Amino acid sequence: MNLHGRSFLTLLDYSPEEIRYLLDLSLQLKREKQERNFPMRLKNRNVVLLFDKTSTRTRCAFEVAALDEGAHATFLSNSQMGKKESIEDTAKVLGRFYDGIEYRGFSQTLVEDLARFSGVPVWNGLTDRYHPTQVLADLMTIEEHTGRPLSGTKLVYVGDARNNMGNSLMIGSAKMGLRFTAIAPKALWPDESLAAEMQKLAEATGGTISFSESTDAAAGADAVYTDVWVSMGEEAHFAERIALLEPYRVDMELMQKTGNPDALFLHCLPSFHDRNTSVGKEIFEKFGLREMEVSDEVFRSRHSVVFDEAENRMHTIKAVMVATLGE
Repeated sequence: MNLHGRSFLTLLDYSPEEIRYLLDLSLQLKREKQERNFPMRLKNRNVVLLFDKTSTRTRCAFEVAALDEGAHATFLSNSQMGKKESIEDTAKVLGRFYDGIEYRGFSQTLVEDLARFSGVPVWNGLTDRYHPTQVLADLMTIEEHTGRPLSGTKLVYVGDARNNMGNSLMIGSAKMGLRFTAIAPKALWPDESLAAEMQKLAEATGGTISFSESTDAAAGADAVYTDVWVSMGEEAHFAERIALLEPYRVDMELMQKTGNPDALFLHCLPSFHDRNTSVGKEIFEKFGLREMEVSDEVFRSRHSVVFDEAENRMHTIKAVMVATLGE
């Protein structure tokens, strides 16, 4: 499998075999790190991390992954890109300095333009439309904890199903043959054309793609996934989203609807499962909610694998960089 020189902008661009390769490589790199074995596959490489959105896991995962493999990483959050310098010109400059570029921000078009004009691999750390490095970590975590192949596994996503995580989990599921169900109010279902495309793809891979407004559709789930109700940049919509999504909180009653005592709970983080954040306190003061998309009970329960999932961001991001930039 040769992915050298490829950008990683969306899982739509990768075949099931290529995704399988990245997952297997992630597992290998995880074992190497646990053994303190660092082959330095990215020695003397330079990568730049462009951030238009705040970050914990994405930035740290890229920086640690680069360092583990011998690369130098520059964090850049105050560039002239899009302000005093065009995306095209910025991409061409950075392509002269760096061997690879990561972008985390709002526009999918922007990250695609970076890939088009830079001449080096570009990695999508998150846009409003897709979050492909997260989904690699999610698939890896599900496979590790179920101990079974991804094909045929039932993944239920609950909440805002038309955001970047809803889109990306649906794509990853269709590519890898999972049985994917999105449970959400119909107003927050994914784009119809993307959903139809993924349903057709799932037919070829042995998976299924379905949608429901009822939490009863969680029956038979191997894994239940949720995300925040309001994505970055949409904070003005808290009242509207709470009204729509409060019936879709992942609590123990919903987990029990799976009928699976070993069902996993996943979340890409950060999570509003308690009031121990400034936003959590503000939401409690305004709306009286002690928890939002997931109950604290579920978040801290034996079902929850959210911190294994967070760690796997580092291993899968490392795999993407090694596969596209390494020798």
